[in-house]
Amino acid sequence: MTHSLKQQLSDAMKEAMRAKEKQRLGTIRLIQAEIKRLEVDERIELDDSRVLAVLDKMVKQRRDSISQFSAAGRQELADIEQAEIAVIQTFLPQPLSDEVIAALIADAIAQSGASSMQQMGAVMAIVKPLIQGRADAGAVSGMVKRALS
Repeated sequence: MTHSLKQQLSDAMKEAMRAKEKQRLGTIRLIQAEIKRLEVDERIELDDSRVLAVLDKMVKQRRDSISQFSAAGRQELADIEQAEIAVIQTFLPQPLSDEVIAALIADAIAQSGASSMQQMGAVMAIVKPLIQGRADAGAVSGMVKRALS
């Protein structure tokens, strides 16, 4: 039986506590706090796909922070964010290769019958759930644009 992502996070938190890994423990607690906040706000139990979306968003936020900290010359803060990304990514599925993404895009274009940029939304609607947590949506969007133009 596969554990849900929330269960994996809980188990990882216990391991980090036992191993006294402060950095990892802090990051896992941040993840759990964000999940809990969403569950309370929306009064629902998050499933794995929503937890993946939360993790994806957290990685994206940290990448934005890294670019801002680096631009401001605060490398020590950028390093902290990078360490958090490394922890968060341990809970994300393996990233997809460019070849696999290209195949998914080709399938989505065939499925939707898209032939121009006007139908890009239909293609992205098919591709997005397949790449969640496994590829950067911005980069995939660029690949879809190239495929449709």
